[in-house]
Amino acid sequence: MECPCQSGAKYSQCCEPLIKGKKQAATAEQLMRARYTAYTQIEMDFIERTHDPKSRADIDMQGSRQWAESTNWQGLEIVETKQGGPDDESGTVEFKATFLTDEGPQIHHELSLFRKQDGTWYYHDSVQPKGQTVVRAQPKVGRNDPCTCGSGKKYKKCCGSN
Repeated sequence: MECPCQSGAKYSQCCEPLIKGKKQAATAEQLMRARYTAYTQIEMDFIERTHDPKSRADIDMQGSRQWAESTNWQGLEIVETKQGGPDDESGTVEFKATFLTDEGPQIHHELSLFRKQDGTWYYHDSVQPKGQTVVRAQPKVGRNDPCTCGSGKKYKKCCGSN
């Protein structure tokens, strides 16, 4: 079976050894992928075990289990990874997990924060990813500005009326 984390590797050679405790994640991204896979396989012990010990008591394991069981997992996209390598002590992984619920298709977009303690990576916390700033090559044309086509009309009455 192909690994649900979409690495392209077999589950038995990718996330399963981490989830079953036979191997430790070498990077924050590897732990992120294994945590996603653990949700797809309802391996909640792994989710709890890889959560930062300092805040582990704060997680709602029953709610997490219910969410995992009621969700049809569709895929994982790693958007960006910063630090989190084998020699780092912290790192971030931005990802999008797609899934189906009774309400229809959903996307969970998160920026996960990871910390390494005594050589072991842990999920620490998450924040909402910041939106991308729009950078225009030309200044924005206002509705009441002259149209850029040179007609002499206001933009809103010319090319902006489409």
